[in-house]
Amino acid sequence: MNPIEFLADLANPQLAFLSRALLMAILSAVLCGIVGSHIVVRGLSFVGDALSHAVFPGIAVAFATGTSTLLGGAIAGVIVALLIALFSRRKTVGEDSIIGILFAAAFSVGLVIVSRMPTYTGSLESLLFGSLTGVTGADLLTVAISGALVLTVLVIFHRGIVAVSFDREYAQTLGYRAGLIDVVLYVATALAVVVSVSTVGNILVLALLVGPPATARLLTRRISAMMALSAMLGTLAALVGLWVSWSWSVPTGAALVLAITAEFILVWIFQSLHAVRTSLKTIQKRLTKSINAKKKSEAVAR
Repeated sequence: MNPIEFLADLANPQLAFLSRALLMAILSAVLCGIVGSHIVVRGLSFVGDALSHAVFPGIAVAFATGTSTLLGGAIAGVIVALLIALFSRRKTVGEDSIIGILFAAAFSVGLVIVSRMPTYTGSLESLLFGSLTGVTGADLLTVAISGALVLTVLVIFHRGIVAVSFDREYAQTLGYRAGLIDVVLYVATALAVVVSVSTVGNILVLALLVGPPATARLLTRRISAMMALSAMLGTLAALVGLWVSWSWSVPTGAALVLAITAEFILVWIFQSLHAVRTSLKTIQKRLTKSINAKKKSEAVAR
């Protein structure tokens, strides 16, 4: 299917689920791109991975009881985020070790809960890999409101998050409470993960959270530009991923993640070629300068 036919299907009222899927993917991509920019800048990709697993038991409980998966995942994510922040204050055990223990335990609890469900296989597949084409209008509204709240919190704490990210000790001398900033960022990450689980699933959500920001990081060092680029790259990946999924009947979440990966590879190649070209120009200038200096010295000697 060519892109024109895909756009026609998006506009087809009989295929309304397709446009809802695209909107959900875009909302998730924008939210994860902005939150993920802070994660990438601080080098906390492992925290994103941990929280993507930590929300699993809450989502599983909500799924089993027929309640809101967003609420269940948010509660689980907030609890684990607070535990990470609490235990990390003690320096006897490394933060990475604490995160590893907590996310492994939380994910295992989620698997136990899911295994007790009557429809074990289908439930597990939906939770782990997402169900983007099954998104409803109510889901879109819930995600839009939740995402807006998360972004509002990030705007309020933006200066503090940036200050702590680049120089934690100096930020504390300016009056920022680093521990509180950590909790805010962890909770925002957990909520972004919960919102995005329906898009790509619990396993692949880390790619949505880290992929576009990592790609944007190759193009800019300014955090504001990085967040804007991440949102745009995520939106483009959502559009391409859904097109590939719809055209070739492949899993939507996997197609979206592959689109994100392709973006990163293409930008990395472009940056590498640009760096080589810049190096060659520098070498050429130095050689030219050296040759001219040699000719000048020979002329003076004569």
